[in-house]
Amino acid sequence: MDVKVGEKVRITSGPFAEFVGDITEVYPDKAKLRAMVSIFGRETPVELEYKQIQKL
Repeated sequence: MDVKVGEKVRITSGPFAEFVGDITEVYPDKAKLRAMVSIFGRETPVELEYKQIQKL
């Protein structure tokens, strides 16, 4: 998947499904990324696999 830091993504599965976040780090060798998601009004970093997201 071609994702870049700063892009917005929607989480499609897992405990944060339906949240939208901004990518802050990408780990292409692991097919993972870190995104900041607003949970209860606070920005929280979450680590996700590419298969858990959809680009917006």
